[in-house]
Amino acid sequence: MNNIFDVVVVGGGASGLMFSSLVKTKKVAIIEHNQKLGAKILISGGGKCNITNEFVTEKNFLGNHDFAKSILKSFDQNVTLRHFHQKGLKTIKIKNNQYFCEKSAKDLLDILTKESKRHTILLGEELLDIEQNRDIFNIKTSKRELNAKNVVIASGGLSYSSIGASDIGYKIASKFGHKMVKTAPALVGLTLQKEQFFFKELSGISCEVSIKVGEQICKGSLLFAHKGISGPAVLDASLYWEKGEISIDFLPDMKLEDLRSSNKNISTVLPMSKRLAMAFLTHLDLDDKKFSSLSKSEFEKLKIIKDYRFAPAGTFGYNKAEVTKGGVDTSEINPKSMMSIKCQGLYFIGEVLDVTGQLGGYNLQWAFSSAFVAANNINKE
Repeated sequence: MNNIFDVVVVGGGASGLMFSSLVKTKKVAIIEHNQKLGAKILISGGGKCNITNEFVTEKNFLGNHDFAKSILKSFDQNVTLRHFHQKGLKTIKIKNNQYFCEKSAKDLLDILTKESKRHTILLGEELLDIEQNRDIFNIKTSKRELNAKNVVIASGGLSYSSIGASDIGYKIASKFGHKMVKTAPALVGLTLQKEQFFFKELSGISCEVSIKVGEQICKGSLLFAHKGISGPAVLDASLYWEKGEISIDFLPDMKLEDLRSSNKNISTVLPMSKRLAMAFLTHLDLDDKKFSSLSKSEFEKLKIIKDYRFAPAGTFGYNKAEVTKGGVDTSEINPKSMMSIKCQGLYFIGEVLDVTGQLGGYNLQWAFSSAFVAANNINKE
């Protein structure tokens, strides 16, 4: 094998494969430390892969909005859908605005893999080091050495260590002088303090909530789990939570004052699972009696359901996290090319960057958009 390439791509996930499918130069090598490409694609979206969202703006992301805005617009959700539809992918819209593969995430992976097969694909190889001598990179893997004019880091984050997540992208960025934003698990469940352990007894119950984290409001389902709380609203909240209190409104679509005249018992009139209502009553040391018979002080106690505050103990960790927030500081990346401002020919795309989307297809859209910008820049060269 000729070990001299125009581009070496580190990572065979969504961003790396999208880049490889779009780049026009013939001499490209993809280094993937797993034995198969796209492991995370296959398990995303419950195996159906949430490709994108009908509504995508920079406000759906944690990170520098000015940096993300032009990148997302250069290859937006409409272009993404059109691109894959033209390749034969059938999609389905769920929950009014989220697009998934109609049958299986494998359909998307097959398209990306087919387009990338014209390149050299090196599976089961660990990237060990990258050095630059003048304008050529020397890339050392566990099996060989490669030389390339350009290197694209598409290695993802630390989430899903069970399928081989790696910090190699962060290490390479740091080696070439890039600042790093502290990483943490995101789109992940939150663990509880002792005072909230009664939540664990509700495992399996879900309800609609509104969660306030700082200035962010996250709406959707909350799922009580053995380890703490999860569900879409909690996963989105974890994106913005660092430490300190969150506030959960367990009755986001109603005012407790509207129930003051009800002669039904509290657990019956509250629009939530009876088990959940009874758990709150026990926690608040309130009897399950007619709502109208609540004293002023008892009613004030019950209002906690609308503003239940506590500081999570932590998260479920990287193994359960869908993505990693933090990463390569975007102030040192050119948004028009995805190239490092510090090192000519070194590119960063996808999750390795400090741009992280909410739940709902935003992170794959970021992978596709950033990959397009990088490929487009190299194609122009």
